[in-house]
Amino acid sequence: MGYLDNSSITVDAILTKKGRELMALNNGSFNITSFALGDDEIDYSLFNENHPNGSQYAGEAIENMPILEAFPDENNIMRHKLITLPRSTTIIPVLALGIEKFNVNRSFPASLTPKTINYENNSSQQSEPSGYIFTVKDARLFSNFGNGSGNTTSNNYNNAVAFSQTVSGLQTLNFTTLSGTSLFGSNSQLVTTITVEGIDTGARATIAVTINKNTIATQQYDQTATANQAT
Repeated sequence: MGYLDNSSITVDAILTKKGRELMALNNGSFNITSFALGDDEIDYSLFNENHPNGSQYAGEAIENMPILEAFPDENNIMRHKLITLPRSTTIIPVLALGIEKFNVNRSFPASLTPKTINYENNSSQQSEPSGYIFTVKDARLFSNFGNGSGNTTSNNYNNAVAFSQTVSGLQTLNFTTLSGTSLFGSNSQLVTTITVEGIDTGARATIAVTINKNTIATQQYDQTATANQAT
């Protein structure tokens, strides 16, 4: 990773790891249908309305900041995407996941149904029409990750390197944690995260998933955030 010279306009486009995987399949699954813009490297706190040279220089420090060059790890780039909302929007949409974290056993099925608050200025929780994007940081920790109706991906990974996996357009994410213990080693737990993003609003939230090597008596996994007796 490096910095680009901001003295000229630069377009630096590369494929993410996921994009490279799809292109390598050569089966038609690689099809660019949309794009996103982000401003991860911009520090807006540098905007100075009291600049000594006048208000027209308020954004000078921001405009002179170096720009990051593109790099393929989707977990560390485009974390702050620019979004377009209707002109009538007065409040920023946010996601409600209904649960603070998952703490579950191996081979355990669970689900996540996010809702959006302030969608089209409505303060009630509702689903976004286009659904949500779910990205797990370490796909090795799940035997399947999807919704069970064509978007589920069955996993059988024993890779030493963690990699992400994304499913898109779902209202509810269903997943099952891994069954084996080889990835645990001497650890009693493995932890990863699932990032949720609203397709219509760009609202984003992340939830932690803790998987226990040995069975625990209670597990927190459902949308009501209550402890449930393990089977």
